[in-house]
Amino acid sequence: MRARRVVAGVVLAALVGLMAGSGYVGWVLVERSRPVDLPTPTGEFRVGRTSVEWTDSSRVDPFAPKPGAPRRLAVWIWYPAEANATAARADYAPDLWSGLHLQGVASLFQGPFEMLRDHALQDVAVAPGRFPVVVLQPGMGFAAPLYASLAEDLASHGYIVAGVTPTYSANLTVLDGQAIGSTKAANPDNLGDNTPGADAAGDRIVATWAADARFVAATLAGRGGLFAGRIDTAAKVSYVGHSFGGAASLEACHLDSRCAGAVDLDGSQFGKVVQAGVKAPILLLGSEDSCITATCGPKAKDNPDDRRRAQSLIDASTGPKWCSVIPGARHFNFTDYSAFYLAQPLRKFLPLGSIDPRRALTIQNGYVVTFLDHFIRGGPAEGAPTCRTGSN
Repeated sequence: MRARRVVAGVVLAALVGLMAGSGYVGWVLVERSRPVDLPTPTGEFRVGRTSVEWTDSSRVDPFAPKPGAPRRLAVWIWYPAEANATAARADYAPDLWSGLHLQGVASLFQGPFEMLRDHALQDVAVAPGRFPVVVLQPGMGFAAPLYASLAEDLASHGYIVAGVTPTYSANLTVLDGQAIGSTKAANPDNLGDNTPGADAAGDRIVATWAADARFVAATLAGRGGLFAGRIDTAAKVSYVGHSFGGAASLEACHLDSRCAGAVDLDGSQFGKVVQAGVKAPILLLGSEDSCITATCGPKAKDNPDDRRRAQSLIDASTGPKWCSVIPGARHFNFTDYSAFYLAQPLRKFLPLGSIDPRRALTIQNGYVVTFLDHFIRGGPAEGAPTCRTGSN
């Protein structure tokens, strides 16, 4: 919600003014031409990446312009790669996916994707063994490729990560070699306004996203090809998402009896899960200016609707519950915007906090890996940040 609004509403007047200062613009052009590496994955595995397009013939897409069309999804998959795999690094946003870059004048103040060096290797063999599946969902308007830092880190720790780009909700997805934009029905302007109409729209859309996530998890487990014999079918699936994708991850986990856990990264909650809760473990990780853990961060304006929904979710959930806030982080710090080169004043207009951007990703990724490793593999979790219940 906030993700799409901020990108769409960035005020460029100051950028245009700065362009008059040719010296500063020249300096920016030099700086943005320098190569930038994504954060180095912290796990023991090398990382591979592939992409697929899947059609859920059992569902009619409620947002498709053509009535009765099945739901079609672009899915990027990051995974543990063979130690001796040799291949070129994957392009961060190849071909039409390059449209994820900011456009117009703002694009001059963002480093080009061609200079962003990905750690994943394209279409290499999967490492020996069997690995649990994590379904990763982006914020409203965003696409799965913008979460490569998180996905690569999870893959390096032995997870197969399926990033889902929600068709017609994302500002850009690519299917059959065609760029597809968003529609008002799937990405409404008022989402997050805390009005009855906006809440109802959020509940409808989150149901579709949750179904997307469950479809992708089931399809990945049932397909052969590159992942034949590499999916740990005995392990349960986990759902991780940012912003509206966090809400969808909670909803998918609520509906999936095989859910091992759900992670909501700074996302206001929607759907039946708000009242029904989750039986599996949940992690709610917020920014300093949100209230998604039922306790508002130190820089947040009080949002009683977000607090109420989060508290209802926490109180109704019967599994372990972790809640925390990343000090100094804002909404975009949970995305690869924390890794991009962004010149001032563009950085000021985006919701990026005072924390060092790469440290924000390190903290986020550490929370997610620790949470999943603990509840899936029995790893340590000393000092786990428990949520405050309504009875406290």
